[in-house]
Amino acid sequence: MVRENVNDLLAFLAVARERSFTRAAAKLGVSQSALSHTIRGLEARLGLRLLTRTTRSVAPTEAGERLLRTVGPRFDEIDAALAALSELRERPAGTIRITTGEHAAEAILWPVLAKLLPDYPDVSVEVIIDYGLTDIVAARYDAGIRLGEQVARDMVAVRIGPDMRMAVVGAPSYFTRRAKPQTPEDLTDHSCINLRLPTYGGLYAWEFKKGERELKVRVEGQLVFNNIALRLNAALAGLGLAYMPEDQVRAQLADGRLIRVLADWCSSFSGYHLYYPSRRQPTRAFALLVDALRFRDARRAVQKR
Repeated sequence: MVRENVNDLLAFLAVARERSFTRAAAKLGVSQSALSHTIRGLEARLGLRLLTRTTRSVAPTEAGERLLRTVGPRFDEIDAALAALSELRERPAGTIRITTGEHAAEAILWPVLAKLLPDYPDVSVEVIIDYGLTDIVAARYDAGIRLGEQVARDMVAVRIGPDMRMAVVGAPSYFTRRAKPQTPEDLTDHSCINLRLPTYGGLYAWEFKKGERELKVRVEGQLVFNNIALRLNAALAGLGLAYMPEDQVRAQLADGRLIRVLADWCSSFSGYHLYYPSRRQPTRAFALLVDALRFRDARRAVQKR
């Protein structure tokens, strides 16, 4: 049966279930004569009588009953599926896929998810750690998280974190054996804990800036890792200097387990942003997560009061 005959089937289902042309016509918003004409047309195309009509009642024939039993539930399933989709506009639900780096996932994304998700059991979040500049459209992600300057211009970018700084740190036991570096160039004489990003390729060059001068230093050492936790553990063990996000070593610097060097060479840079295609029509679940992640500078809020 061609697709344009779906309306004929819906008309038949209405009459067969209501057992009345009058009630079915009112339900469908058509006249009784138009409804009767539609049913006759369907019967003619099928070559079967589907309804038995009397002056007082309407009842399905054997063929009508079979059609009602087989086709009726299918349309009910379609109605239920469409209703479920419409509910997405009314309540947050569905799966959100996000690509992000390890630091952003731990420092920014995870604290928000841990607080948000218990209140919204119908929302699911899939987080994929990836250090490359992923094409979120091609990879079918809903959004990505990257540093501000890495976000493509054709994306909507929402700031989700403060400005950042890096820190070069080492354990007190390390500095009993080595003098503290005074400039980034001095790092070539130190044992450093290297970082290899899985999608970056080679070893990551440590980046520094002081005034207008910018440097990238390729360091050497016994250890190479591809995550934050192992680099931090190695630095705490006195096995070398580590180049870490400042917020990840703040507690260890405060209690003296780590010592910071070259602080004047580590300037601030734009923090993390959530980005997604500008043509995206966000679901309620996605809009909820964006709002929860949105960075709100407490200092600015105080100044506005």
